[in-house]
Amino acid sequence: MAKHYRIEKKKKHKLIYIILIILIILATIHLVKYFYDMYKANRTSNILDTIEINENQISDQVTERMLQVKTLKETNSDIVGWLEIEDTKINYPVLQGEDNDFYMTHDYKKEYTKEGSLFLDKDYDWNLPSSNLLIYGHNNIGSTEMFADLLKYKEETYYKEHPSIRFTTENEDAEYEIIAVFESRVYYKSEKNVFRYYYFINAENEEEYYEFVSNAKEASLYDTGKTAEYGDQLMTLSTCAYHTEDGRFAVVAKKVEK
Repeated sequence: MAKHYRIEKKKKHKLIYIILIILIILATIHLVKYFYDMYKANRTSNILDTIEINENQISDQVTERMLQVKTLKETNSDIVGWLEIEDTKINYPVLQGEDNDFYMTHDYKKEYTKEGSLFLDKDYDWNLPSSNLLIYGHNNIGSTEMFADLLKYKEETYYKEHPSIRFTTENEDAEYEIIAVFESRVYYKSEKNVFRYYYFINAENEEEYYEFVSNAKEASLYDTGKTAEYGDQLMTLSTCAYHTEDGRFAVVAKKVEK
């Protein structure tokens, strides 16, 4: 009886040992994948530094970054520009795919990554152009990449230190000044009289444009003292937030005309 008990005890200990080994292996795989995704995201943010440009091509109308974006676009035609907020980790290419799913899990090389990419809503029409550059990016828990820094705009002091956004395409190197920042969420279809900012891409008329600006200003966590006039190009940066179920956080800016 005692011998049988010892055998069963050894089997139990062996099983526990095997389970622990499996858990350690799985945890190690998870950590390696996590740090590899961080490495890939960091590599992406520094990619412009590796693109050398002939200085003779630079002029008052064509900046070095515009030429770098044009060169980078040769690697993937889905690249539409480069977004940077100075002195933050937000410094990445912006992609636009045929849907709003692919670049949630792929980088600018179309390689899988949990961090995804910054991507412009598929419905933005460059031929118009549309009224609002609606750009999405992840804010994964524990990550410092993509739009993680965006939530720092909850603090007015942070906004005052980072009041503008730089967005560069192969045709333009533009500055956008922030006019509103706010918390939101994905609303149910049954909910009425709510601000679904994530549906606004192109204003059908002046009234629709001002309704969006007014709602953004009203929802803003603080008054930036800035607003937009009909015809101003808008930009909305949108990411996940965890203050509520299906939470979102958004930063709205307008283009500064030079």
